[in-house]
Amino acid sequence: MLRRIAEVEGLSPAVGPYSFAVIAGNTVYTAGQVGQTVDGKLVEGGLEAEARQALDNLGRILSAAAVGFSDVVKTTIYLTDAADFATVNEIYAGYFPDGEYPSRETTVAAALPLGARVEISMVAALHSAA
Repeated sequence: MLRRIAEVEGLSPAVGPYSFAVIAGNTVYTAGQVGQTVDGKLVEGGLEAEARQALDNLGRILSAAAVGFSDVVKTTIYLTDAADFATVNEIYAGYFPDGEYPSRETTVAAALPLGARVEISMVAALHSAA
């Protein structure tokens, strides 16, 4: 059984034909998130602000799916500049304060939506089927 999360409080509507998350069995798959604010624009303040906003957006999506960062088992990060890795890595680590990090890959992309410098998606495990 699939459940789609098409709207999340505090996020602007999806800009394309996708759901913010899909729950399949005991697994939550999020769409990639950039540092987009509720008004649909990229947050001001550069890379650090973008990374925090993207992770905050993911936190809202996870919450809507009844999970949290401690339930994340896999993360994918896209950067437009490999030199941004250390900065994003430091911010990202702060969202997993218990030090139990999910598996992850980080890759460089030529371009991201809205001209963003970072995009992040996650896979989380439910404690019971939703």
